[in-house]
Amino acid sequence: MPYTGDVTVGGPAHVRELPELIVSKVSVGPYDNNSYLLRCRRSGAQLLIDAAADPEVLIELVGPGGLDTIVTTHCHADHWQALPALVDVTGATTVSHPLDASELPVTVDLLVENADAISVGDVQLRVIHLRGHTPGSIALLYDDPEGPPHLFTGDSLFPGGVGKTTADTFPQLMSDVTERIFDQLPDETWIYPGHGKDSTIGAERPHLEEWRERGW
Repeated sequence: MPYTGDVTVGGPAHVRELPELIVSKVSVGPYDNNSYLLRCRRSGAQLLIDAAADPEVLIELVGPGGLDTIVTTHCHADHWQALPALVDVTGATTVSHPLDASELPVTVDLLVENADAISVGDVQLRVIHLRGHTPGSIALLYDDPEGPPHLFTGDSLFPGGVGKTTADTFPQLMSDVTERIFDQLPDETWIYPGHGKDSTIGAERPHLEEWRERGW
């Protein structure tokens, strides 16, 4: 089945096979959260982005190879309901930004800041701090050496706009998304959001001014 990123709760994972990394996307829980399992082809190391819900589904997705790392993109509860169970079963290292870490239901092992690197075996992900949806929201960038970049945005960027903010926090998120994503990455960059369908930087770029004017 070709990868489309259009997953549904209770449905199968969609799998994207890149030269050095395999990305599996599954939808879980009552809020249709996306969880992403990244596996390094060379080493077999695995990293989960957002242990959102339905731990039995995520444990099955991880499979017998074990789980090395769990990154939580931000502290909203719909993104970590399965985190304690996954940590108990796998012993994975937990990762988040320090500004959100205290809100998580586990002790965070590794605190990361903007531009830090996170390893998935031989593959490197770069942390992008996007302030606004929560103080410590982060995105993860995989700069594929053989193709377009891949960006996992949590709830900070979706098809059609940025994540939910207040009037006070919207300008900061819009600024970070513009300066740290749209000003830095090419149009072919693939966007994997925390809910819903995927998109690309090129598909969203023409709408930036529209988002600024409407304020969300």
